[in-house]
Amino acid sequence: MNPDKEKIRSLKALMDTAREVVVAAHTHPDGDALGSTAAMSLYLREQLGKQVTCILPDTPPENLDFLRAPSVPYLFNDKAPRKAAAAIQKADLIVLIDCNAFSRTEGLQKALENSPAVKILIDHHLNPDSGSFNLVFSTPEISSASELLYWVLKALAPEGVFSGAIGTSLMAGMTTDTNNFANSVYPSTFRMASELIAAGVDRDALIEKLYQSCRENRVRLMGYMQSEGLHILEEGAAYMILTKEIQDRFKLKDGESEGLVNVPLTIGKVRLSVLLKEDGDHFRVSVRSKKGTSAQNLAQRFFHGGGHENAAGGKLFPGQDFAPGKADEYLRQTLKDYLR
Repeated sequence: MNPDKEKIRSLKALMDTAREVVVAAHTHPDGDALGSTAAMSLYLREQLGKQVTCILPDTPPENLDFLRAPSVPYLFNDKAPRKAAAAIQKADLIVLIDCNAFSRTEGLQKALENSPAVKILIDHHLNPDSGSFNLVFSTPEISSASELLYWVLKALAPEGVFSGAIGTSLMAGMTTDTNNFANSVYPSTFRMASELIAAGVDRDALIEKLYQSCRENRVRLMGYMQSEGLHILEEGAAYMILTKEIQDRFKLKDGESEGLVNVPLTIGKVRLSVLLKEDGDHFRVSVRSKKGTSAQNLAQRFFHGGGHENAAGGKLFPGQDFAPGKADEYLRQTLKDYLR
């Protein structure tokens, strides 16, 4: 994968002239958002000597906290909104990663949109809001924002830049967004992984941190949801609803239900899997599908969301989308109608 040379020249010029940089990503940051923003922040700070602040709409899940770049200051809008807004206002360059529009940063949206800074987008989702940015790198046919950033940085960076934390951050982001090479994998993805391992990235240590360091509560929750909370429809869909009551019962922490939505797809007849997770006044929706069934179309039509063809997400609002207490009925009927 070779980024456009003219865009790379423009990116280099914008970075060279910047002094105060903000790197941001979408709300509820996942491994790809954290890995890509960490790598970008580290490159700007350690390779170019820029003043960098990484600003995220929400505090990252505890299990992914190790992906934060240790030498970079972070601000989380849910904890320090005034400081986040002040840092954005001060910046002369904003880099938004793993996010196709400022609207996906929710609480940061207005501050980012109103900033007079030069704005750069690096993303792999469909339908980027290109008009809001001075420079856009958008490639939906790629595994992750971390992979896209890898190829961009490779076109910019000197030899050896990927041997440390930058390379590890990018490998982590790509690994989590592909569900450890289970989906959205391209030939370029394997080339990236091979080159990063050759550069010195310890993939075994990374896998241990990502997938072999969870709490007992998470394992017990996963077992409970598969035995008691899994519903399979004859049309080929499966769904689970992770209520606040269940989350409290297992003392679930943010990020610990990651990967649960993928489990039903191991069943041969299931081609579409949906997970609803209660979050305050709404449900967060995760959708995964097998090739030939569009998770993206389902999320866009019924869940106020979007994403990739086989991995998407959105939200549902009781009282707006369905009667309070009727999430199960709504989801069951929606899936039946969608797959008929």
